[in-house]
Amino acid sequence: MPGPTVEMEPVEPQSMKKLSLKSLKRALDIFSPVHDHIAPPDAESKKIRLSHKISVEYGGIKGNGSQPARPVGASAQNQGQQAADSSNVLALPGPDGSKALQKEETQKSLVVGPSLQPKALNDTGAYGKSTAIISASGSSERNLSTSAIMERIPSKWPRPVWHPPWKNYRVISGHLGWVRSVAFDPSNTWFCTGSADRTIKIWDVASGKLKLTLTGHIEQVRGLAVSTKHTYMFSAGDDKQVKCWDLEQNKVIRSYHGHLSGVYCLALHPTIDILLTGGRDSVCRVWDIRSKMQIYALSGHENTVCSVFARPTDPQVVTGSHDSTIKFWDLRYGKTMTTLTHHKKSVRAMALHPKENGFASASADNIKKFNLPRGEFLHNMLSQQKTIINAMAVNDEGVMATGGDNGSLWFWDWKSGHNFQQAQTIVQPGSLDSEAGIYALAYDVTGTRLISCEADKTIKMWKEDEHATPETYPLNFRPPKDIRRF
Repeated sequence: MPGPTVEMEPVEPQSMKKLSLKSLKRALDIFSPVHDHIAPPDAESKKIRLSHKISVEYGGIKGNGSQPARPVGASAQNQGQQAADSSNVLALPGPDGSKALQKEETQKSLVVGPSLQPKALNDTGAYGKSTAIISASGSSERNLSTSAIMERIPSKWPRPVWHPPWKNYRVISGHLGWVRSVAFDPSNTWFCTGSADRTIKIWDVASGKLKLTLTGHIEQVRGLAVSTKHTYMFSAGDDKQVKCWDLEQNKVIRSYHGHLSGVYCLALHPTIDILLTGGRDSVCRVWDIRSKMQIYALSGHENTVCSVFARPTDPQVVTGSHDSTIKFWDLRYGKTMTTLTHHKKSVRAMALHPKENGFASASADNIKKFNLPRGEFLHNMLSQQKTIINAMAVNDEGVMATGGDNGSLWFWDWKSGHNFQQAQTIVQPGSLDSEAGIYALAYDVTGTRLISCEADKTIKMWKEDEHATPETYPLNFRPPKDIRRF
């Protein structure tokens, strides 16, 4: 059975002459000696292009220099004739210009005003307020000579609050190893430090004298916390142990077993009697303080959990890890609520603002600020410390301190992200310059004293310079031009 016939479209008949001409043209296109050559220059177009360049570059100068002073009683016709002759002059036309002039000038000129948009002419021929006509000879390019009269757009970036610079007023030495952790007593009378010499020392805040030394760990003490509700202090170390110390008896009364490797960070929940610890086994463990039972093992990180803090409301637990992520945890179900992947390097330190709903996190690439409870990224701090940041702390006044592996201690304004002071610690005599690392930072309860724990085995205390004024230490702040939103 034959298939359906397909109707062919009719082909237009072409004469032999037309086909020969097309073939000849194709052969010329391919084999012509001038094939793919640039067309010869046109003298007339070159002249126009050159005159346009000269008028754009030197129009204002040439016009102002060559134009004679106008008589006061010049007629409107003369004004129109002069404006038509020299189209390169920067001029503000008066209200009595002719309509023919306006029509001609609007076709050849660029009108620049506060809104950078051309203004419409009214019936009398006057331009809108503070507009200027700059001839561009039909060009839409911005004339460089007009930048002085363009409106400056004010920066919406918040201006930083002035803070006095901080100074080191006391150096305490007593540990025999790197000082790795610090915590303050809620009464603000003493603070404790944990060290690589496996001891915990308790110091008087006012005098800086040693009050007590506690031994019990068999590796360096990485985390410390003092309870606000009980007379308990908690410590964690590289020996996989988490201990609860009774400060009335000065001895260990509980140990929390479960970590498979070193414990790097420790935090207490502000309202519930639970303890949070994170370590090299990539897990944040939640402990019941009284029963020593593990409530949850918050697993999800792919590398060491090196920073943790707790809040009274959701998200109640926030952890930072060497896998460069930050996780919010739901404490009811022991599962992840949100994962923040903004950092590119290990998140070694985090700091919760004591008053605002926000926190900052630090890694070697940047210091970033997030809001809570949703974890939206706000902005990066406006400078880069360019070192591994091991510790950070924020006080009530919005002064954030960050300590780096190279001994740099930088102070930031929380609101704007402006870095207002860059201090450098000095190693104690007999130490190597490479031992100028800061491992822990903490403000006291009032926020007026800062303690830094360092690799040269010292503890340094910092306070604001009481003699500083905004005149002696002016605020050198430039708002950022472009902010990276990631």
